[in-house]
Amino acid sequence: MTESTSNASLSPKTYPCPECGKQTTWQDNKYKPFCSHHCKLIDLGAWANEDYTLPAESTPFSDEL
Repeated sequence: MTESTSNASLSPKTYPCPECGKQTTWQDNKYKPFCSHHCKLIDLGAWANEDYTLPAESTPFSDEL
């Protein structure tokens, strides 16, 4: 194995933060999958606001609830 190959395998892989898109690492990242505490809180707030929804078909009894 050459030195350049071993250095490439040692560098952690990066991926985009789901909130802001900034490249971040998974390894040793306490906010994963986010890049920071700030992005994690933005996502939590979106869940609390019910901004994330799943499409659902209405049923004949859905008006009775």
